[in-house]
Amino acid sequence: ESNYQKMRRKVMDEMERMFRPEFRNRLDSVIIFRALSRKEIGEIVVLLLAEVEERLEEHNITLTITDAAKDLLAEQGYDPDFGARPLRRLIQRLIEDALSEGILEGKFNQGDKVQADVEDGEIVLKVISSAPENLPAMPAVA
Repeated sequence: ESNYQKMRRKVMDEMERMFRPEFRNRLDSVIIFRALSRKEIGEIVVLLLAEVEERLEEHNITLTITDAAKDLLAEQGYDPDFGARPLRRLIQRLIEDALSEGILEGKFNQGDKVQADVEDGEIVLKVISSAPENLPAMPAVA
């Protein structure tokens, strides 16, 4: 018997113990999720970062993320109780918010190539290739 089958049997036994038959009969099905693997978490990181990269392309900014930064996000953004849900908020806080502040402060402009990397255990954003001087600065968006 697989671990999944054992877990399913245990959950079903617990449901029978906790819930009355009248309630259980109203359920169409019971879905039991297994924990995400490290590889799956990494794939979710890549998908979420691709969304950020796509939004930045609209502003003519290219974002690259090092493997170290992806690994740090995967490590800090996964919670065994909540799965990968905290990951989106972490990416928003560490990547998107930092990018927004950098754009507003004029550190990142149209045509820039920005890299997310890890320094001293933290995500840092830095321009690795600047835009040509003739490109206009990005307008501030309220």
